[in-house]
Amino acid sequence: MPNMFDMIRQAQALKEKMAQFQEELEKQTFTGSALNGAVTVVLNGKHAVQQVNLKPEALKDAGALEKAIQEAINEAGHQVNARLKEQVSKMTGGLGLPGMF
Repeated sequence: MPNMFDMIRQAQALKEKMAQFQEELEKQTFTGSALNGAVTVVLNGKHAVQQVNLKPEALKDAGALEKAIQEAINEAGHQVNARLKEQVSKMTGGLGLPGMF
């Protein structure tokens, strides 16, 4: 049976690793695109939009443009979530902690 103090130390170490990863993730960028690359959106690791790029062909249809921006943001957001999930899984040894994902 694990020692309670060892478990507390491990939990603290995990918390510190997670905080460090969060800082690193915030500095990373994730790019989503739509309309065959006519719309690209760049998010940081906090899901904040950093950049939106529109090629002239994307401006022809407002409805299609709106949908393309939404798709590009969602794609980039899924990349952020996948990276976070991957790192949490590594840190926790694949324990699948409830409420994490």
